[in-house]
Amino acid sequence: MTEKDENQNQEQKESPASSLVEKIQQLGQTNVASSPDSNIHILPIIGQIEGHVQLPPKNKTTKYEHLIPQIIAIEQNPKIEGLIVLLNTVGGDVEAGLAISEMIASISKPTVSIVLGGGHSIGVPIAVSTDYSFIVETATMTIHPIRLTGLVIGVPQTFEYLDKMQERVIKFVTRHSDIPEEKFKELMFEKGNLTRDIGTNVIGTDAVKYGLINEIGGVSEALMKLNEMIEERRKDDESQVIQ
Repeated sequence: MTEKDENQNQEQKESPASSLVEKIQQLGQTNVASSPDSNIHILPIIGQIEGHVQLPPKNKTTKYEHLIPQIIAIEQNPKIEGLIVLLNTVGGDVEAGLAISEMIASISKPTVSIVLGGGHSIGVPIAVSTDYSFIVETATMTIHPIRLTGLVIGVPQTFEYLDKMQERVIKFVTRHSDIPEEKFKELMFEKGNLTRDIGTNVIGTDAVKYGLINEIGGVSEALMKLNEMIEERRKDDESQVIQ
């Protein structure tokens, strides 16, 4: 074997690894953990949700532009029959978070979310955007009014804009969960619960009690529920074909 052939073989051996590194760099995740034959896609939303403004490199972020093609691919791929959204986020960009929530809510396939650790701020709409939601007992969800950082123009239009954006979040959450609007607003504007802020830190059992999340549970419960929903959808599709 010539030296040229050896180099080519070496490059072929390294290509899968380099491809994997490139996928991580470009998409922010890899499908190593999922089975190639799995009909369920796992979508992790970890750290801070990054929208229009790029956050510092030291921040653990979920980039909005990385999630858009994944969610569209989930809807288009016939092999994927269900989606699990894993949440451990401190919140982040409000418009990006709402856009992600609306995209997940509009998926035609069965979807389930699990709040692990935390689903704070704009993570709340994402958690309730799925067909069914779970939260582990030790997880928390912080509900507070929308805030702006950086330069803010002190004019009435700014406050009207904030109020309208906040109303969008409230309407989305109450539309996709069982929590009454009055109760959600009460939690949002509660005083004395958060340090130097207004709002409420809701733990897992309370989130279920208020109707914000459907059930206490983790990965196994979520997979069981999602498989049930997938099976129900298959039966519905079969009955439509027969008719």
